[in-house]
Amino acid sequence: MDKTSKEDRKQYRTRVKEEFPDSLVFGSQAFKKKLPMRYGENPGYPAAFYSEEEASGPNMATMEILQEGTKGLSYINIGDMDLGQRLVKKLTDIYKNELICALVKHEMPSGVARGKSPEETFEKAWNCDSLSNFGSVDVFNYKITKQLADLLVEKRRNIEVVYAPDFNSEALEVLALRKPLRAVKMGATLEKKASDNGLEFKRVAGGLLIQKRFDSKITSLESIDIVSERKATPEEIEAAIFNWNVACFTRSNAIVIGKKDKVHGIGSGQRSRIDAAEAAIRYSRRGYGPEGCVMASDAFIPFTDVVEVAARNGIKAIIYPLGSIRDQDVIDKANEHDMAMLITRKPGEKDSERSFLHR
Repeated sequence: MDKTSKEDRKQYRTRVKEEFPDSLVFGSQAFKKKLPMRYGENPGYPAAFYSEEEASGPNMATMEILQEGTKGLSYINIGDMDLGQRLVKKLTDIYKNELICALVKHEMPSGVARGKSPEETFEKAWNCDSLSNFGSVDVFNYKITKQLADLLVEKRRNIEVVYAPDFNSEALEVLALRKPLRAVKMGATLEKKASDNGLEFKRVAGGLLIQKRFDSKITSLESIDIVSERKATPEEIEAAIFNWNVACFTRSNAIVIGKKDKVHGIGSGQRSRIDAAEAAIRYSRRGYGPEGCVMASDAFIPFTDVVEVAARNGIKAIIYPLGSIRDQDVIDKANEHDMAMLITRKPGEKDSERSFLHR
């Protein structure tokens, strides 16, 4: 390695001194500085994490760092942990008594699975897209054991943070062998309610955007309608609900394809929906492939091209909101291909739910 590359790598390990105040107030909401960051989104810029003073339950305010590794938690790590925890919490609420694992990169899911065995559930999530999962923040709704820790530190993997409700002592000993790896314990199990003021803040130059946090209502068969000639099978319905809820935590435009127990491919942050669909299918071929999957689209499908590319690649059903002037054309095209079209609204309701996310 030459001198220049050594210096370039050093900047990513160098802490930046921050002099932010110990507390902040937005309106009537108080935040207390909990943790200085190594730097912000980019090296050379100071950053810190503030916790909401009244927050409780499983959220970022209550996390406990057990092992900070050689680098400590970064600004991006915290964002990844938050998105992963909220996704895993949502799936835990839907699929009670099941194990859930979500792997997050750059505040987007890159692998999600549910199952019965701790090791199998993690492996299913990792193999969704092992290339994208390299350098991930891995979030679990279950305890980390030595057997699972042995998998997490395998040489073929690179994991930034392991975030879980609990760790046994043998697991922590194993994780400590990977010097940069951080182990963080949730402040409460995910079966408990996470409580804060429910508002999202986004800073813009010269102002501040505030909105109420989105929470999808699409959680069961009763939440959806079917508008295609072919009715979805029970397995397709279950896959639709699972992948729709992953799409809710994926940057728009978002397309997620998968089956009832795992994601197969994710297309996120694209300017057009067809690009997102093609990306999800392409990434799926790194792992499980698109055949037999259900596709979830976070907003309406404006043209028939998404249905056509889905059909060519063996996708059997789509869950999405209505809202396009070409809705009927899209449904007709799905009928030509014998695809089931599931709509994010209850039967008899007028408006569909969409799930845009721009973090």
